[in-house]
Amino acid sequence: MTAKAVVFDIGNVLIEWQPERFFDRHIGPERRRLLFAEVDLHGANDKVDRGASLVETIAELAAVTPHLADEIQMWHDHWIDIAGPTISRSVRLLRALRRRGVPVMALSNFGIETFRLAQARYPFLDEFDRRFISGHLGVIKPAEEIYRIVERDCEHAPHELLFTDDRRDNIDAAAARGWNVHLFDGADGLAQVLVAHGLLPEEETQ
Repeated sequence: MTAKAVVFDIGNVLIEWQPERFFDRHIGPERRRLLFAEVDLHGANDKVDRGASLVETIAELAAVTPHLADEIQMWHDHWIDIAGPTISRSVRLLRALRRRGVPVMALSNFGIETFRLAQARYPFLDEFDRRFISGHLGVIKPAEEIYRIVERDCEHAPHELLFTDDRRDNIDAAAARGWNVHLFDGADGLAQVLVAHGLLPEEETQ
């Protein structure tokens, strides 16, 4: 089915999200492995993505793991440095779609505070026609409810949506509801899918 609107995940589609890489660089791989083995930072991030306070969530983790408190605090203090850099070609594709008049939306697991930080650094996050941000909705992908919210509010039927995300579970949940999906593994593949759906000509995908 040919899509009429494109729904973008943000992390690892438009902005790189590799926390382990950041900590390897700043505290070294050995200390990073210890940190991530003892502290569920990704689980804490999921909590923030559901709407919890970043400050309070990180403070709670640091309090119960005092020997790693300084490293845990880095997740808060340097969050915006963890989130990046931009995946430049993906942003160009987003803007090419907009120039063509194709509706573009964001569907992303993102906290309230962290999305505000990202907006300040990455202005293209204000260029979507609609944004569905988990922290504001109180539910994260791949829960079925978040896809229902998009369908209810976006004015497009499921078969008219093309959703790109880097996680298989998120893609599968959307596909189960009749969305067109693309598992993101680099902007080259996304460009090919946009051309295949007739949303962009090949010469506008570079």
